[in-house]
Amino acid sequence: MKRGKTRRAALRPSGVETNRPMVAIVGRPNVGKSTLFNRLARRSISVVEDIPGVTRDRHYADAWALGRPYVLIDTGGFDPEDTDPMKEGIAMHVKMALEECDIVICAFDATMDPTTADKEAMALLRAAGKPILYATNKADGQKQAMEASTYYELGMEKIYPISALHGRGISALEDALVAHFPKADKIDFEDERVGKEIPRVAIVGRPNAGKSSLLNRLLGEDRQLVDNRPGTTVDAVDTLVKRGDHEMVLIDTAGMRRKARVKRRGVEALSVYQAIRAMERSDVVILMIDANEGVGEQDAKIAGLAVDRGCALVIGMNKSDLMKREDQRQARQRAREILAFAPWAKMCTLSAKTGRGVDRLMSDVAEAVENHRKRISTSEANQFFEEVLAHHPPPTQKSRSVRLYFITQVASAPPSFMVSTNHPHLVHFSYQRYVINQIRERFGFDGTPVLVRYKGKKKRQLES
Repeated sequence: MKRGKTRRAALRPSGVETNRPMVAIVGRPNVGKSTLFNRLARRSISVVEDIPGVTRDRHYADAWALGRPYVLIDTGGFDPEDTDPMKEGIAMHVKMALEECDIVICAFDATMDPTTADKEAMALLRAAGKPILYATNKADGQKQAMEASTYYELGMEKIYPISALHGRGISALEDALVAHFPKADKIDFEDERVGKEIPRVAIVGRPNAGKSSLLNRLLGEDRQLVDNRPGTTVDAVDTLVKRGDHEMVLIDTAGMRRKARVKRRGVEALSVYQAIRAMERSDVVILMIDANEGVGEQDAKIAGLAVDRGCALVIGMNKSDLMKREDQRQARQRAREILAFAPWAKMCTLSAKTGRGVDRLMSDVAEAVENHRKRISTSEANQFFEEVLAHHPPPTQKSRSVRLYFITQVASAPPSFMVSTNHPHLVHFSYQRYVINQIRERFGFDGTPVLVRYKGKKKRQLES
């Protein structure tokens, strides 16, 4: 990967810079902003829990209303009276969302009277000078909708009573939203590249391993809240970045603790579930490890989850600035021993705090993406396979001669091959491993798993 200045695209989740309007949802904690975000995005993205403070970072998603595309931004709850030490970071993200958005949806709680935090939010919005739609959420029935009229005392002209949970009033809110959009002929509808061309890279690891610090370093801004307490990141957040000639969507995820330490229900369990889902939709997983603490059993389990889902894997040994060179070498050696089930994974020593080694890490990611999506022609694969069989044919098993007829790559991401044989169940696991090693030696595939399956086929069927 060539070195280059990181560029933050205007539209993170879709991967396309565009002039589509950006809509921010703001309000005090626990008014249902994330539920509204999921409702408008028409899919479950933000973690939703009936306690304040669940959403902390800015969260982006593509959305459509009346056939018109736009970008939706979820924000943390803004409460000037909050005693949480992270309130300043949350307030900063709310203000940054207001700066970059075109339209604001201000959400209130229809079941409560206006609070001081609501009034503070109103003052903040009016100072931003953006078009504002006021929505009183949790108006599940006509009674709650009528009671929400008390918010008119804050001085707005129009209130939209809604129930984000049940969908009540959402169509009216979307009608009002689209009225503020620019004319359709000014909209760029190109939004299909992500998932087809631009690779997705999930940043995973145990709590406090430096995942959000890495993302902030790549972005060149404090996009993700960073704190030395575990559990800072809750949602899995997609961010489009470009470094040199490479574009990718980075997915920051919550720290994954041992199962025994995670409550079966609640925000942390949902966060771990989202982190696993992030792996499932990613090409590459960056496993961030605190090299100063060393590799643990939980790191191996997280790496195993990535391998089981067919992801390419890059291991980032973070916080190397706190270690001597010899200690770094020993930490890498220990990591290789514990992660021996994925010897093909690329490993990089770095410091997300100082930036040292980050360029090397992203170069490894780009190479892993390329290998993950690589395809080998059938003719080239079989020419190689003939050489393998001539040098080392499969051994006889149970007095039966095992014949391997041909090989073909049937899929990429991860690279998957199919071998036609007369006795698929008699191909010894050691020979299967030998074939995979030979494929890697010939074609590379560093950083990505390689799958080889054996399919039964009689020789006379091949000749017919």
